[in-house]
Amino acid sequence: MTAINKAAAAITGAASGIGRALAVELAAGGCDLALADRDEAGLASVAAELALSGRKITTHRLDVSDAQAITQFAADATTVHPGLNIVVNNAGVALFGAFHEIDQAEIEWLFNINFWGVVHGTRAFLPHLSRQREAHIVNLSSIFGIIAPPGQSAYAAAKFAVRGFSESLRHELAMANSPVKLSVVHPGGVATAIARNARAGHGMTDNARRVQSIERFERLARTTPRDAALRIIQGIERNEPRILIGGDARFMDLLQRFMPGTYWKVMAKRLEKAAAKEA
Repeated sequence: MTAINKAAAAITGAASGIGRALAVELAAGGCDLALADRDEAGLASVAAELALSGRKITTHRLDVSDAQAITQFAADATTVHPGLNIVVNNAGVALFGAFHEIDQAEIEWLFNINFWGVVHGTRAFLPHLSRQREAHIVNLSSIFGIIAPPGQSAYAAAKFAVRGFSESLRHELAMANSPVKLSVVHPGGVATAIARNARAGHGMTDNARRVQSIERFERLARTTPRDAALRIIQGIERNEPRILIGGDARFMDLLQRFMPGTYWKVMAKRLEKAAAKEA
């Protein structure tokens, strides 16, 4: 079991959403932090919020699509926090549009952040983590790493890839008797700005559909970032291999297990009923 009050953690995507909530809750639990994000103003805001926590907090500007930058972040973070033993690969982006509305460059942009950012972050920190008595990697997938709705071909592909990579690596670490444990996280709808900040594919010209998608997400996203953060921390402390966040994620996980080929028919009907009630 990884004890939070004896830990130091590196978190990517720490300026907002789940990453920011994790920073707040980990600091409250006695954890020192190396916080990384492209949003320097957001990082400064988090650091200011945590200034009275009594924890050692460092901030690092980071583009997780840049493998060399992640390597440097790992070197800097472990120098300042030599006991660092938790890494949360949380940074992520979203992309609106059906497959025919997004081009190859847009898919690669998303993969460079949502998948390769996780892989590079894991590779950069793993040697250091392997030298600790106990350590934990947390990789953020999504419920869309378990189900794949229409209009999310790139995002779902990246999140399925995070899931596959994480599960395989977890088994390798266990076979090697490594002190490093690994959890893959599958949040359902969490009330963050990810949908509002999402890019639209170059071929997505129907702005009304984009606005409708954002509004639907924000209506259905009922889990708060704080609740998501607390659930992740619980999963770290329990060494849970898979962390589902929210009743919606648990429902969709079960639905996919029982109806692997037809689950979306059920989900589409539920979404239609929800839209009819709101009309």
